[in-house]
Amino acid sequence: MFARLGRIVVHHPWKVIGLWVIAIIAVVSAAPTLTSTTDQSAFLPSHYESIQAMELQERAFPQNATPAALIVFARADGAPLTESDSASVTATASKLNGANIEGVTGIQATPPSENGLIQVIAVQLIKQVNASDKTQGDAVKSLREDLKEQVRGTDLKAGITGAAAQTLDQTESSEKGMAIIGIATVALILVLLLVIFRSPVIALLPIVVIGAISSTVGGLIAMAAKAFDLDMDTSVNSMLLVVLFGVGTDYILFLMFRYRERLRAGEDPKTAMVSAVARVGEAITSAAGAVIIAFMALTLSSLGLFRALGPALAIAVAVALLAGLTLVPAVVSLLGSKVFWPSKVWQVEPKGARFTAIGASMGRRPGAFAVVSGGVLVALGVLAFGFNPTFDLGSGSTSDASESVVYNKELLKGLPAGATQPSDVLLHSNDGGALNADQLANYRAALAHVPGVGSVSEPRVSSDGTIADFQVTLTDAPESDAALNTVDGPLRDAAHASAPAGTTAAVGGITAVFVDFKDAMNHDYAIVFPVAALLIMIVLALLLRSLVAPWYLMISVFLGFAATLGATVLVFQNIQGDSGLIFTLPVIMYLFVVALGTDYNILMVARLREEAREGHSPGESAALAVRHTGPTIVAAGVILAGTFASMMLAGNSTLSQMGFAISVGIAIAAFVMALFFTPSITALIGKRAWWPGHGGDGKRLPDNSESRWAKYDYAETYYTSPRQEVTAGKEGWGWSNTGNRRG
Repeated sequence: MFARLGRIVVHHPWKVIGLWVIAIIAVVSAAPTLTSTTDQSAFLPSHYESIQAMELQERAFPQNATPAALIVFARADGAPLTESDSASVTATASKLNGANIEGVTGIQATPPSENGLIQVIAVQLIKQVNASDKTQGDAVKSLREDLKEQVRGTDLKAGITGAAAQTLDQTESSEKGMAIIGIATVALILVLLLVIFRSPVIALLPIVVIGAISSTVGGLIAMAAKAFDLDMDTSVNSMLLVVLFGVGTDYILFLMFRYRERLRAGEDPKTAMVSAVARVGEAITSAAGAVIIAFMALTLSSLGLFRALGPALAIAVAVALLAGLTLVPAVVSLLGSKVFWPSKVWQVEPKGARFTAIGASMGRRPGAFAVVSGGVLVALGVLAFGFNPTFDLGSGSTSDASESVVYNKELLKGLPAGATQPSDVLLHSNDGGALNADQLANYRAALAHVPGVGSVSEPRVSSDGTIADFQVTLTDAPESDAALNTVDGPLRDAAHASAPAGTTAAVGGITAVFVDFKDAMNHDYAIVFPVAALLIMIVLALLLRSLVAPWYLMISVFLGFAATLGATVLVFQNIQGDSGLIFTLPVIMYLFVVALGTDYNILMVARLREEAREGHSPGESAALAVRHTGPTIVAAGVILAGTFASMMLAGNSTLSQMGFAISVGIAIAAFVMALFFTPSITALIGKRAWWPGHGGDGKRLPDNSESRWAKYDYAETYYTSPRQEVTAGKEGWGWSNTGNRRG
């Protein structure tokens, strides 16, 4: 199949390129705009209590009076506010209210805090209709500009925080981060490919090709999001950029390594490209299939965030694979060997002394390599038990210097930590009757006595009197572990137990959303991970024709996952002193470490099976597989790990943690699992690794064999089908089942 595909592409390159151009234009012109959201509640199913509380609140109070932005005032010298300062704050509120800023529905100055250190102006904004609605963000920008004029020349300093300001700062930080990531990714790929191939043409090839198809990927994802009503998180764009360039470059790299090998074997450029597609096609298609399956398993998630992220990344990988097997061969077939210009190194077969020595040592002592590499994985994996999830998405998604973060810290100097985003307790009459004053007063008193609650406001009552909203300010920051424990335990218990007869209560707010997130993610861990593992094992079993190898391959992937999480805990929690890691990190790691890490295992174990089928002993197979596949895996691992490491330059802790975890995970998958652990374990298990298939059952043919012989270049073998060639040396003679000339 892949040989036929290679012939079609190579013999009709302009038609293939033309079809790609038509497809790109059609998708881009027909695709809707891809939008994203920072509203975490948008990702939860409706049966969770926090979502039910939000729906009650929206029904009872269509014009929600909860401030979307908070203007925080403090003295520049840190002293308590004077009466004159407080009067200036009140005057500023009046001036801002009179400015008639679009999107602002109300501005109200509140009294100074009890310690007099800060004073707040509460700003109500119109409700954001959809993710592309920028009215709130534009209003915050206008308020910030006007605010600078109001405090200039005074003893006061002021800034805007709150949900709307945090969303604006997150969006701007994300845009800056995208630019940095894009530049760093492109630069890294260029440099690494120049080092590997010493040719500017081949270095630019993935940049041009992937840049051309990126708009197609975005368009297809936007179509899928609209068709299936998927909500995209703001971090999706950053990950899509890195996945597309990282994975796409890897697939191009696998193809170009094989193309170069076939040219060295003496084939003409067009024949070499057909051979390259035929021989590498099954391996990278199987690898991409495993990645796509792992990504699509996220559709089983109960969280809309991951249900959308999985298909989005799967689309990116599928398009990258298709381009790697069609568009890239078409372009290269037109360039021929000029793709390596001006270098002549491609004409000379490297000795590969380093990987030859490593492979030979492993072939002699596979047990030692298995113990050492496995020991590294286990040692790092133990640290994973210290993982503590954090829900501080606001400050984690922006830099510490952003205005919303700076003035959120100022706000906490005078108000309880939970004042930035209070919780809401909604009390609802079941029979449609109005709630009476005594019921509300008693219920408020019960909530106020809950440990961890700082204050409870007077209830807002709906126009029909059936729903009351109690705003609960917690003593801890809304995203902190303590706040989550308060809401999940005593607050929800008291809210339900103290509800008057004939009423029901629901606890909402951002902290309640995070509590429900934890519950949903625990569900996902129990469902998504096992399903994905099972599906990947099926792909491995079909590729390798074995029921044994998939088991230890998945065990190695699990160890790699644990080691990656442990390394991240070590760096960020233990060394850097962070309170925890972003709560989505285990799933993000699953996406990339498990899925993409399987790529390298597939490439290595496929070569191991091929060597075994050629009659080599388990030790010899491991040595030869490391010698010939090691350079490809190392080069691909460096590029992919490096592209994800560029996320650490984005300037916020969320992307820094993601970038570190994914890049380290890929490095572990390539340089520990695939290069050492997998081949050494396979060598120890021996021929039983391929049961019930026939890998390893082949016998070396004697020199007097009457079979048909053909000149053969040993380094080029990558077959996985039953029709295999048995070789006797790197540049020797080998027997072919088909009798066709291969060298």
